[in-house]
This record gives sequence, structure tokens and C-alpha cells, in this order.
Amino acid sequence: MITIAVDAMGGDNAPRAICEGVLLALREMPDIAVTLCGPEADLRPLLAGSEDVAARLNVVDAPEVISMHESPTLAVRRKVNSSMVKAMLEVKEGRAQAFVSAGSTGAVLAGGILRVGRIRGIDRPALAPVLPGRNHPFLLIDSGANVDCQPAYLNQFGLMGSIYMEKVMGVKNPGVGLVNIGAEEEKGNQQAKDAHKLMAAQPVYRFTGNVEARDVPSGDTDVVVCDGFVGNVILKYTEGLASALTGMLKDSIMAGGLRGKIGGLLLKPAMRVFKNRMNYEEHGGAPLLGVNGAMVKAHGSSSALAFKNAVRQARLMVEKDVAGTIRAELEKLAPAEAD
Repeated sequence: MITIAVDAMGGDNAPRAICEGVLLALREMPDIAVTLCGPEADLRPLLAGSEDVAARLNVVDAPEVISMHESPTLAVRRKVNSSMVKAMLEVKEGRAQAFVSAGSTGAVLAGGILRVGRIRGIDRPALAPVLPGRNHPFLLIDSGANVDCQPAYLNQFGLMGSIYMEKVMGVKNPGVGLVNIGAEEEKGNQQAKDAHKLMAAQPVYRFTGNVEARDVPSGDTDVVVCDGFVGNVILKYTEGLASALTGMLKDSIMAGGLRGKIGGLLLKPAMRVFKNRMNYEEHGGAPLLGVNGAMVKAHGSSSALAFKNAVRQARLMVEKDVAGTIRAELEKLAPAEAD
């Protein structure tokens, strides 16, 4: 039985969507148990009718909530009775193997380091969402946890991303690319050049070289490595561009009069398929790789379905022993980085 600790109060739709998502997960996955952390008086009414999974559902009273507007580090240090910290301590103290929250990204990052702890030898844990690509989904690591990175961090990101894609996403021998302004190895700033040397020399994962930003959305590179500043720009620009293109297409259809509207109706099935491919709810959330346990940061606006999939994602990370594999493979990456 895999036990997953859940922050019931994180996200725009908490706690209702979180509770509904947890119940969906428990009914779909008979090999998991869930520890739900939050104000018990608020959660119990939302769990009515859950007698069929009650044996695998535990509620831990956590009266405090970490909001999106608080200092993440201070909140994680001071609010020991918050739903997020209580859930993290379930993992830290060995009562659970995984953690899921749709709350503050900064607080999840701070708690991952301060409460759960880094894997020995990992310099910086990294956020790594799976994004839709034209040919295949791809992993973007780091997407915002570390805005200033040393080349060694990027090398570790490549290792962690490769392990995640192989273990959780089922990609055999995934290719790892480094975001740069050109495909040639001599391109880029000093950080990129030094990182390229490290990544090309290591024997653990398959490094495919530099990847330009225009080639990232193809999905031909399974793991896209960059520092958190560049990664967050790519992530936010991708989200904004997808929304803008969809809106421009709708505007063009409506501006085409009757012919445009008829064309829009004919395109509707294809647009539905396109929308499903772009739907973040199918992937659940972004794993925080490099910590002692499975941690998933679900989207802040997660619905019950999206949160259920985030729980499924955390379950897979435990089942495939992602953290344990990172520990084992890290020793082979470079002796100087595994001290």
C-alpha cells in the first residue's frame, strides 16, 4: 500500500476539488491510502458518502493555511500546523511516501528543501512539468525553482529528468537536450558552454546536444534542460501563445461570416482533439525532483480530475522508485558532484 499525503487547502478550488479528487483516486487505485491534511471540521462534510474507501482515508487536523501571498520560506518555517507542512511531515517522518499540493509553488519548493530534504548529492531540486509537444510530450526542467544555476546543476537536472521520463512516462532511453541559442556546442554564454561539456562527458543519460527554443515545442527532445529563469519564460510564453493562437483562430472564424462559421463547425472535432492534447489535467502536475520522496505540485486551478491525476502521478513516482533511482545513478554522474 502506497500512502500519499495531501494538502487539502492548496489551490483555487480547495478544499472541495481536492477532496473530490482524492475520492476519485482512492476508488480508481485500490493500492493507495491517502492522508488528507486540513481543518477537520471543514473536510468531513466534503467526504460524506466515502464509506467505501474510509479504511484507506485518514484525516489529519491542520487548522492553519499557507496563502499565496505569504513569504514561502517564513510560512513553511512558522506555520507548523498548516495543511501543507503537516502533509510534508507525513513524508519526512515516514508515514507517507508521497506528497501532493495545488498550493503556493514557492511554499512547496521551500518545504521540499526545509521540511522533506534534498537527496544527498543533489545541489538544487527542480520543478519539471510534462508539456505537450507536436510529436511527443516532453519534460521541461527546471521551470522556475532555480533562476540562477551552475553548470553542475544543469547536469543533475538532465539526470533527474531522464529518470523521470523513463520511469514514469515510459520513454525508453530518453534524449536530453540543453536549451541554447544555437545547436553548435560552442554557442551560448559561459554557463551553457560549461554545462554542455559536463553533459556530453557523463555516461549515465543520453545527451543529444543543444536545442533551440523554436525546436522545443516539437517534443523531439524528451527532456529539455535549462535554468529556472529560462524555463519559466518558456513555460509562461507557451501558455500565453497557446491561448493567443486559440483566440486568434476563433476571431478569424467569427469574422468570416457564414462561410467562416460553417468552416468552424467542420473544424470542431479536430479542435476538440487539439484541446485534449493541450489539457494539463491529463498530466496532473509538476514533480519536484531531487527531494527525499515523491512530491507533486498540482496546478493551482486543478479540478477534481486534475488532482486525481496528480495523485496518480505521485503513486507512479513511488512505485517506480524515482527518488531511489536518482540516488543510485547520481554516484555515476561525476564523483565531484556526489559528495
